[in-house]
Amino acid sequence: MDTLFNDILTSNGSELSVTACAAAMAVSLILGIVIAFTYRQTQEGEYYQQSLAVTLCMLPIILAVIILFVGSNIARAFSMAGTLSIIRFRSAPGDAKDIGFIFFAVAAGLACGVGLYGYGALFVVVLCIVLIIFAKANMFPAKHAEWHLMIVIPENLNFQHAFDDVFENYTKKYKLTKIKTTDLGSLFEVDYTVSLMRGCNEQEFINELRCRNGNLSIVLSAAPTVAK
Repeated sequence: MDTLFNDILTSNGSELSVTACAAAMAVSLILGIVIAFTYRQTQEGEYYQQSLAVTLCMLPIILAVIILFVGSNIARAFSMAGTLSIIRFRSAPGDAKDIGFIFFAVAAGLACGVGLYGYGALFVVVLCIVLIIFAKANMFPAKHAEWHLMIVIPENLNFQHAFDDVFENYTKKYKLTKIKTTDLGSLFEVDYTVSLMRGCNEQEFINELRCRNGNLSIVLSAAPTVAK
């Protein structure tokens, strides 16, 4: 056991200099900032997380320092693995793009940790340019899903044109599909099929509809996308 701890503390210690460590940290920080900036530019407003952007700056430095400390020492590697294995990550999982950016930052940190600064910088710059091009060109857009909208309205409200201006602001298209009476004829249930605009705030959409139907029931539910 004493030999193990001596190996962890002293083995290959002369190979790691303060200058090399500082250089790796500086380069990895720059690459992390570039990755975080790319993340900010490619994420839409409501999906952007400032905490993740800060994490993307931190990850390359952390990984680079870990690689420098471990080096080629097997004892250090096992010790570091044992330490990291007791850490529990309790943050909620993000979407696929967030996870991809995390792996992006990890790869940049690994490159800096092994001293491949040029290759790491080339990798980061090329991938950042590709991601920005994809985001600005709106590559691989999702089809606009159709939603089923049910609005309960009082009998004295003319539903034919009561919501037209709201639909124009929040939907790409809408279609009246069904009308039926309820509550002994004192209320109407009006069904629409709507395609919401990209980035539409569903809560604001429903709030504006509630102002028109006297705060009666409104149901907005996902419907299968119809193939065109």
